[in-house]
Amino acid sequence: MKGRDILKGMVGATDQKKPDANPQQVHRPAGAVRAMNMSLGRLNEEAAAAKVLRETLAQGDRVVELDPAQVEAAFIQDRIPVAVDVTLEALKASIRENGQQVPILVRPHPEKAKLYQAAYGHRRLRAAGELGLKVKAVIRQLSDQELILAQGQENGQRVDLSFIERSLFARRMDEHGFDRETIAQALSVDKPEVSRLLQVAQAVPDDIILAIGPAPKIGRPRWLALADRLKVQASARKAVAITGAEGFGTADSNDRFASLWAALNEAAPEQKMRASDEAVKTRKGIVLGTLSRTGRGAKLAIRSQAFADFMAERMPQLVAEFEKRDEGASDA
Repeated sequence: MKGRDILKGMVGATDQKKPDANPQQVHRPAGAVRAMNMSLGRLNEEAAAAKVLRETLAQGDRVVELDPAQVEAAFIQDRIPVAVDVTLEALKASIRENGQQVPILVRPHPEKAKLYQAAYGHRRLRAAGELGLKVKAVIRQLSDQELILAQGQENGQRVDLSFIERSLFARRMDEHGFDRETIAQALSVDKPEVSRLLQVAQAVPDDIILAIGPAPKIGRPRWLALADRLKVQASARKAVAITGAEGFGTADSNDRFASLWAALNEAAPEQKMRASDEAVKTRKGIVLGTLSRTGRGAKLAIRSQAFADFMAERMPQLVAEFEKRDEGASDA
């Protein structure tokens, strides 16, 4: 018997070909490319299952079966819930056909007797519950910090969180009192990236983030741009109205972000630039402000709060540079 078959047998899996984590996405490649992807996926997932079992054996843990009703979710949520989770349905089909290959990790509930708290494996837990099956689990004594590190690192190895999900996870850890080093370890990033993640999650209201959803194709630059736009009260009110409107949540999560961004960039007639106005833009084309010139002078209207703060910090230096240049011109 092959080594990997022995490992599978140790968690009660027989004749299993596909693990339950990371189901295929809706859009699948065809032909040889699809076959290769599936083969690589199976190898990676079997390696992940073997790693979990090796760590279990090394720590003297054993795999048990629990009633899903006995297990609560982790005390910090790391994913944004969605109305229709395609990957969950694929996971349920895999478990129904092949059983659960990779155990979840739980700890005894710190506050409730005879209950447990999941560190990772929330999708497997939910799938088992909806299928009416016991969930295979490893029970381990974990501190809050150990649970968070296990939760974040397991997700990093499997289904990547989107940028905004990582931002929310970072903020929730920060609010719970974890230091930056722990947050960085949980997300497998450096401390500057933690600061960038927190910057977005602290600037965009929860209601708007949850209404948009995980938006996996939307990265940090666009979320930062949205955060800047929402610092304008009129834009913030408009965003609340748009995301709260009936039907907004029926679109794809990425499309929800795009539609909100497009709506916020529709300038009212009185806000539209005149032909003589000059847009102040970044190299990526993001408009930071507008320079309007008249016969009596000029006016700089700044849209970005971050750019406004930057200008305020640099203003004394800019004035000094202007005076120095003006004095040089007078001497000439």
